[in-house]
Amino acid sequence: MACKHIAIIMDGNGRWAQDRGRARPWGHREGAKRVDEIVTAAVERGITHLTLYAFSTENWNRPGTEVQLLMRLLVQHLKSMDKKLVKNRVSLVAQGSLERLPDFVRADLQRVIRLTALDKPAMTLCLCLSYGGRQEIVDAARGLAAQVQAGKLQPEQIDEKAFGQSLYHPEFPDPDLLIRTGGEYRVSNFLLWQVAYAEFYVTRTLWPDFSPAELDLALQEFEHRERRFGKTSAQVRTPLSEVAR
Repeated sequence: MACKHIAIIMDGNGRWAQDRGRARPWGHREGAKRVDEIVTAAVERGITHLTLYAFSTENWNRPGTEVQLLMRLLVQHLKSMDKKLVKNRVSLVAQGSLERLPDFVRADLQRVIRLTALDKPAMTLCLCLSYGGRQEIVDAARGLAAQVQAGKLQPEQIDEKAFGQSLYHPEFPDPDLLIRTGGEYRVSNFLLWQVAYAEFYVTRTLWPDFSPAELDLALQEFEHRERRFGKTSAQVRTPLSEVAR
């Protein structure tokens, strides 16, 4: 089964810098450089959707100076990556509690989103900014509740499909592969609804060292996974023609 949507928890920037006797901001700057490389590599490998966990709702609790640096780095990166996205036919979208982002960040983010809006992009890149999986679920529930209150929806009409359509980007397919760098074994409030059947790949490689070669290792591992979606191995391996008999 082909891997079309990859989601990545980009972890380890601070540790990478500290391991080298440098301050955490240096790690964030190096980590930002990897984004360009991985986006290009994903396009070259036929990935149609790439979702990157760039800044979580919990990250607002970090020291103010670090948050300010991350916001400035984000804008710097948007200004340098826009032409590369256009060249590679990559459309940018964003999701999360975007209203919490500083005005100067939202302005440049919307500029690049408009610049890269394509009818048939080679790949769609989604930046999760001020994002939390629990908040996305809460927002979806509120949206459905408002429809019920307005008489546009009956409670019994709320099913998985209706709920999924109320998420931030319902047009995105669920991730096939969730990659986490840095060696931690947790999802950290990332795409809690969408990763129900994603294959997990955890590497001890810290994000600033995560290269296209590391991406290939993850994809090679994915190719050897058996995706059963609740079925038995025998069911998955049986051709549809035999099942129909």
